[in-house]
Amino acid sequence: MTTTDTDYSTLKLDVPDGSQALSITRDFAASPDKVFRAHTDPELFVKWCGPDTITNRIREWDATTGGHWSYLASDDNGEYGFFGSFHEVRENERIVQTFTFEGFPDAVSLEILRLTDLGDGRTRLNSTSIFDSVESRDGMVASGMEHGIREGYDKLERMLAAGL
Repeated sequence: MTTTDTDYSTLKLDVPDGSQALSITRDFAASPDKVFRAHTDPELFVKWCGPDTITNRIREWDATTGGHWSYLASDDNGEYGFFGSFHEVRENERIVQTFTFEGFPDAVSLEILRLTDLGDGRTRLNSTSIFDSVESRDGMVASGMEHGIREGYDKLERMLAAGL
């Protein structure tokens, strides 16, 4: 797989050949505290996460260092479960968590999300996901992940513009 730099508004997805990692960069017209809150408040998270065709429901959510999370995403084709642990939650700056799709429970990834204050009420989100293998990473990319991230972050941008 070649490196992919795709620009949807300000979304950049980097998928380097032969690497177990991928990174996502997206700028938002909102302060870091608002972007952070959208990632840690379960009532906000379910409204923006994933593609437009998905409805999310929280099963468990403790967005604190050492906490855990679990949610169900559903669409016309069924339900999909996801879960993980929050390893570090540093307010308005950083979230380190595991991510597991229940359909592939052996393929756990580590996600490191960083928020950078760009000034003028703008924030840069950079997320790096490290997968257990190149094959797992490539399978996630092939699943349509990029489409879901793009639509989800576009929904988040609209929510932020409306004041959350």
